[in-house]
Amino acid sequence: MSPTQRSLAVLKIAGAVAGVVERWNHFARIRQDFLGFADILAVEPGLVGVTAIQACTTGDQSKRLAKIALNLNVACWMAAGNRVEVWGWAKRGARGKRKTWTLSKTAIPLRGEIPPRGGA
Repeated sequence: MSPTQRSLAVLKIAGAVAGVVERWNHFARIRQDFLGFADILAVEPGLVGVTAIQACTTGDQSKRLAKIALNLNVACWMAAGNRVEVWGWAKRGARGKRKTWTLSKTAIPLRGEIPPRGGA
């Protein structure tokens, strides 16, 4: 089961409406995230706005956070009242005991102003 599938299962249990927005680009032969940073969009009960989730393994979480920090679309997304989170998955447990999948969530804070966009 992929990190995206695990994340969707957690969101479903929480009562959220969620869907995968990452797409396979056949011509470039790569996966492309929505706006360059989101694998999943979720509408969660009790929260205003939409949560964009980047799902990965815990070992890749710092790379994803660095990628999101450089993305100009993130500030605009968040200024519209939405959230961005990186969800990392890893098998953890005591030595000699059964390992279970654990979730590590990191919320991205909105910092500063929205950078100016080119064009009219």
